[in-house]
Amino acid sequence: MCGIVGIYDLNGYREINRDLLFQMNESQFHRGPDSGGIHTESGIGLGHRRLSIIDLASGKQPMYSRSNSIVLTYNGEIYNFQDIKTKLESLGYIFSTNCDTEVIIYAWAAWGENCVHHFRGMFAFALWDRINQTLFLARDRLGVKPLYYAILNDGFFIFGSELKSLVLHPSFRKNIDYTSVEEYFAYGYIPDPKTIYKNVFKLLPGYYLTIRRNYPFPQPKQYWNIPFTIDKTITEQQAIEELPYRLKEAVDIRRLSDVPLGAFLSGGVDSSAIVAIMAGLSSDPVNTCSISFGDPLYNESRYAKLVADQYSTNHHTEIVDPNDYSLLDKLVNIYDEPFADSSALPTYKVCELARKSVIVALSGDGGDENFAGYRRYRWHVYEENFRNILNPTMRKLIFGFLGKSYPKLDWAPKIFRAKSTFEAISRDSLEGYFHGVSVINNDLRNFLYSDNFKNELQNYNAIEVLRGHSLTAPTTDPLSLVQYLDFKTYLPGDILTKVDRASMAHALEVRVPFLDHKLVEWISTLSPNLKLNGRQGKYVLKKSLEPYLTNEILYRPKMGFSIPISKWFRGPLKESLRSSLLSPLMRDVGFFNHNSLTQLINQHQEGRKDHGPTLWALLIFESFLRQSI
Repeated sequence: MCGIVGIYDLNGYREINRDLLFQMNESQFHRGPDSGGIHTESGIGLGHRRLSIIDLASGKQPMYSRSNSIVLTYNGEIYNFQDIKTKLESLGYIFSTNCDTEVIIYAWAAWGENCVHHFRGMFAFALWDRINQTLFLARDRLGVKPLYYAILNDGFFIFGSELKSLVLHPSFRKNIDYTSVEEYFAYGYIPDPKTIYKNVFKLLPGYYLTIRRNYPFPQPKQYWNIPFTIDKTITEQQAIEELPYRLKEAVDIRRLSDVPLGAFLSGGVDSSAIVAIMAGLSSDPVNTCSISFGDPLYNESRYAKLVADQYSTNHHTEIVDPNDYSLLDKLVNIYDEPFADSSALPTYKVCELARKSVIVALSGDGGDENFAGYRRYRWHVYEENFRNILNPTMRKLIFGFLGKSYPKLDWAPKIFRAKSTFEAISRDSLEGYFHGVSVINNDLRNFLYSDNFKNELQNYNAIEVLRGHSLTAPTTDPLSLVQYLDFKTYLPGDILTKVDRASMAHALEVRVPFLDHKLVEWISTLSPNLKLNGRQGKYVLKKSLEPYLTNEILYRPKMGFSIPISKWFRGPLKESLRSSLLSPLMRDVGFFNHNSLTQLINQHQEGRKDHGPTLWALLIFESFLRQSI
């Protein structure tokens, strides 16, 4: 895995400041500590930091074609590069290395923009074609690898794997995008393509960007989407029999490595499946790692050990203090913008542990999105049943009243999620799902925001992110639609961002078999009831894994990879929370109602309400302001 950067003059052939390009490149040293390089010529500069994985002796970047007419800086892995190389050799192209980087160069020479259709892997790259004076950037289909870019006022186009490289450019302006703040407090992250800064973007997954000097700046073009076209001919039994073979292929092609390789093992279904399949494909013990929390509410290590023992893996476990909050400020530096998923802390720790024994690790990410494993999918389908039997007026009247009144009814049984469910049913389908996934719901965000900030937002609401994706969704099935929305928002914006930054902070490459695009395409064609069957999520996945894993692993209740933030804010972080959120900085930024912040803190610390996730999001935001703005 690597880091890439670049500077391109959109208007002419100004010389590129090599010292500046070097600084931008070195800001991502952690992504590629093995080597680094830069290329400059009139009007363009490319930089690269390398983490050597395949063909260690060669493959240095930026890489050039034999004629020096094409220059490439690339982050990622193309798993089918040997097959593509064979095709290109039959077309007359001659290779000097045995690495996937050179394959990208000649794939562009042979097929131009269509080269991306040939790649099976995770990637973000920038390619400079000197003959055609074209800069081509592309990002993989699911967004495993990041790519940020900005157009500066002085006519330069800059890009990089992380925001920290872009902000070093002297023309970069740290102007906060107010709509991004609204989206952050709704989702807990800033969905693609926005960033926290105005006019700074992430290239969307499955998109490319072709730029030519002195032409109007183009819109990114989509080259892939998840089909979600149901194939009714695939029976349950066929799916159960075929799935292991498809998953084995996705795992097997990700085992290619010239450096030590292993896997994360949490003890959940997805990571256990990856380890089980890796064990069957290897004659050597699989290197596995997991972290153990002292608090049993957050500890899955016992289940991880069961799988490790079953497959005789070379297992590494590290006990993590559940009250270790020392990384809080460091997280903001790692993610470069507000990022409120508190599981970033244990993810950082498990990546740190893994890097002690391996350089490449396979993970189980993507299993929940593919197979409807999240509990919210079950609730959404349940709520949809009520929406279908009551007209919108009656739903809003009855369930809206219940949502507002339920917590105040002392005699009513306190059922998990009852208030949230009633409120969700009172809304339409998309609004209900947005309410369910929001870290801070509409009413609470409205309570927290200052009047001035609300005026600046001009009634913008973060639900527009979901509305935009729903307009282009290839399905109207209730379950498939929300899975599609998560593939477009939560997966790249939260899950993959979390893992990329945490792993790259330790120069660890993480590969994701469940997000093999061919596997994702096939899974999306399965009937929704093969994914969520009654109350059972991941139905067909679990059925297909019964020969590989015990029922204790497959059918135990799902546990989150989380930390006890609510306890922290009533205990060791009690005073620092109050001083941070009620600081002059939070007052002066003008986004928040100071009295509302005070009330929220008091309610939580006095035990009247649990505002843990909201307070965490606010604390991360304050740390971002303090360190970055």
